[in-house]
Amino acid sequence: MSIILPRGLPAVDRLRQNGIEVVSPGDARGQGRRALRVVLVNLMPTKLQTEQQIARLLGGAGPHVELTLALPDGYRPRNAPAGHVKRFYRRFGEIRGHRFDAIIVTGAPVENLPFEAVDYWDDLRAIFDWAEGRLGRAYYICWAAQAALKHFHGVEKRSLAAKRFGVFRHRVRQPRSPLFRGFGETFDIPVSRHTEVRRRDLEPGRGLVVLADSPQAGPCLVEDAERRALYMFNHWEYEADTLAAEYERDRAAGKEIAPPVGYPAGGERPRPPVNNWSEPARLFFRNWLALARADAGCISAGAAA
Repeated sequence: MSIILPRGLPAVDRLRQNGIEVVSPGDARGQGRRALRVVLVNLMPTKLQTEQQIARLLGGAGPHVELTLALPDGYRPRNAPAGHVKRFYRRFGEIRGHRFDAIIVTGAPVENLPFEAVDYWDDLRAIFDWAEGRLGRAYYICWAAQAALKHFHGVEKRSLAAKRFGVFRHRVRQPRSPLFRGFGETFDIPVSRHTEVRRRDLEPGRGLVVLADSPQAGPCLVEDAERRALYMFNHWEYEADTLAAEYERDRAAGKEIAPPVGYPAGGERPRPPVNNWSEPARLFFRNWLALARADAGCISAGAAA
């Protein structure tokens, strides 16, 4: 288990405590291993936490991975420390000519805005098109999954009457998919969103396949095989206390919110549940990175031709 991260990134120490080998790009060059190059477009306000969560999944999944942190050109972070962003992140314009094997784009706290009202919408659409044309695999999370579906297929997100919030049981709908190698019939996964994509909007003629869903939470994971893209509406990356922290944040802001589903009752402050989604998440990312690595060999051969 190993991952290449920028030297000095705050997540490094925590990852090492969790048994993940972390090396810097300079140190990795002498190891003689071809790393799978993944770019993370991190739109979350909690950038440091999200970096750690995604790096933990990638670093614990097996293949040697090099992670590059990036932002859309027109994106202006409001919550992350400016020094952190300047030191560790690169703008899309700086990296669009570089070679990567896969991309992950996170969600963003702009669910209730029309897509066109997001100030970096055009820049994000450029990233979607770049990923489709240049990269082997794409993994879009929560709002980014909805945004990519809107961009590629014209699928609209729908507002929910109340925030869908908690840990929900989901069923694997395509058990023969290599992404679910090692899975059982069901798995739990955290859900945290104010909007949804409805299954009836995912017309078969669009080439979209629902890989997993829940009667309570709706579609979870949708595959777009033509683009080698996955649209994940939920959160493999969350830790046991992430939803509890979101609940406390929203309550402190005066928002009306019910405690997360699936959390043990603990008075006004819900206690984190047992994290029973970390092992399925590790399996899923191991399978996804295996597909990305297979694609990378094809891309390398094509680029050399």
